[in-house]
Amino acid sequence: MQFPLGDGAGPCPVCVDEREYVDWAGQRWTTPARLRDEGFRGEVREEVPGLWGVGTTPDLGIGQRALLVPGAGGNVLWDCTALLDDETVGRVHELGGIAAIAISHPHYYSTMSAWSREFGDVPIHVHAADLGWVPRGAEVEPWSGTEHEILPGRALVHLGVHFAGGAVLHWADGPDGHGAVCAGDIVTVVPDRRWVGFMYSYPNLIPAHPDVVRRAVRTLSGYRYRSLYGAWWGHVVQGDAHPAVVRSAARYLRHLGLDPDSERR
Repeated sequence: MQFPLGDGAGPCPVCVDEREYVDWAGQRWTTPARLRDEGFRGEVREEVPGLWGVGTTPDLGIGQRALLVPGAGGNVLWDCTALLDDETVGRVHELGGIAAIAISHPHYYSTMSAWSREFGDVPIHVHAADLGWVPRGAEVEPWSGTEHEILPGRALVHLGVHFAGGAVLHWADGPDGHGAVCAGDIVTVVPDRRWVGFMYSYPNLIPAHPDVVRRAVRTLSGYRYRSLYGAWWGHVVQGDAHPAVVRSAARYLRHLGLDPDSERR
């Protein structure tokens, strides 16, 4: 999470929230210039044919990568990474630039304002339920409700998992014409990529509420998609993503001692 210079005297509100934690050695702050001096650099490469990812090497923070989701009207930058260097900017421009930024939840706000400025003050779309997490001085375009189309064929879908405003991006065509969901870790792709998971807190192992999971699965059932892209390189479900979400939710509910079919009655 990027804050204005001088705001780093106290703890980061994201770190002290119960979903995260402060490093055992204490809160640490850095700057983009220091990261570059320490050898961090941007990395742009294909996640799958037709879909490019943007990450940082070596891994920074939790090591997530963003996605450049193409379509009519330009690319959407889905989620965000901390480091924005000249090489990354140049490569993203070669790939068509950025027409809009959409963020799944506050853990990936990162340097969203810097990315917006670099690509012509493009809009940053954040669900209104998460506005309280937006850092001072950041300009965002809040949205509300269940769906918000930001560019043709790419719509934000509110699921409310992980954070109150937790959202995914439905890409109507997907890279193969069969639809895709860019999910960050709102619906997270687990190491066994036949499955996904649902959590309120990952490091502190707090499960998502069953009612939230049921509602999220019902909402996603209204969308056509065969692939689902998580927040990290290679965390992808391809071919049967929708059935994977449904069976994963059923497994999750069973292990909480609940009837996975109860919401259908």
